Amino acid sequence: MHTSSCHQSFNQLLDKQTERPLCYLYTYFRGRGFRPWSQHQGGRVVASSCLNRKSVVEPIHTHKQRAAEVYLTHWEQTGEDRFRIDARRPLAHAFYRVGAQGDPLLICETVRQALPMLCHAAYDVPLGHQLIWDTLRYTIEDSAHAGAGRGPHAELHIECFDLAYRGARPAALSLRAVYYWDGVRVATVETRFALLSPGAYGRLRGARADAGAAMASAVPPGRPVPCATTGRSRPQDVVLSALDENQWLLRTDTSHPVLFDHPVDHVPGIVLLEAAHQAVGGAQVTRLDCEFQQYVELDAPCTITATPLRTVTDTDGPGEHQVRVTAVQHDRLCFSASVTCRPPAALPEEGSRGTR
Repeated sequence: MHTSSCHQSFNQLLDKQTERPLCYLYTYFRGRGFRPWSQHQGGRVVASSCLNRKSVVEPIHTHKQRAAEVYLTHWEQTGEDRFRIDARRPLAHAFYRVGAQGDPLLICETVRQALPMLCHAAYDVPLGHQLIWDTLRYTIEDSAHAGAGRGPHAELHIECFDLAYRGARPAALSLRAVYYWDGVRVATVETRFALLSPGAYGRLRGARADAGAAMASAVPPGRPVPCATTGRSRPQDVVLSALDENQWLLRTDTSHPVLFDHPVDHVPGIVLLEAAHQAVGGAQVTRLDCEFQQYVELDAPCTITATPLRTVTDTDGPGEHQVRVTAVQHDRLCFSASVTCRPPAALPEEGSRGTR
């Protein structure tokens, strides 16, 4: 299909798609195999004089409101659709695990900040555009849990691929990031997401696009399950409320300063990732592969279910097992994740550096 006719179809899709699953957008892109060259269809032309020049990360480009929660510091382009980003790991944090052990959620959040930052700084996507997660998968190396003596410096080596354009700007793309902690490779993260203009996002979300109204109508958070069953040490960080065996209600505390850094019109994807981590009982997650099928709304209950899939195989590490975690709202599957994990490691004492 020619680019112009694709754009027309995309406009028609947005007009009709309010009640369709979010993944329909990505199926649309994938089915048409968009792989235009960035030199010809938007993005930035790669010139030798522009390569390996470090620029300061603008905090607003990370879509974080609190400066203390911005973990990216500098970025540079190293090739066509390839980038290197300097990041910092907090020396202490009330929510993320820091210290000698790596926290997969902190790694995911660091990569998540790179998504809008590169879209705005490297691909000229205007502020106000919304990023919609399709899929995310990560693998955590054993080296992530042997960080004693390492400094706070981290680095992301990023490759963007399968870019789909609408006009001069990306409408969807995939990103692969290798995460280095003080020079040691500790994780690989791969994700795909779409970008929507404010107008297109408004058509997609309709009346639900009002973040202030969504936050005001959020279901009050239920009583958290015991911290010991989630791998957390503080009740306010627990995102699960008891329902049945291996089944919980999603607990969305919109006053949480990290998970809800700013007003949003739906449950953030990072909350669903945390729910998947907590649903495996605080086990050490080594791999996660998830898909975001629908928005999880703030004004209705959402059920989280964990189903054991299989035990260790020859390709897994020692003691590993796999669990499927789902989020269902209004009888619709909104989120699903395959989580590979090991028995939980000993947790630090409450209040210690690296509390999780």
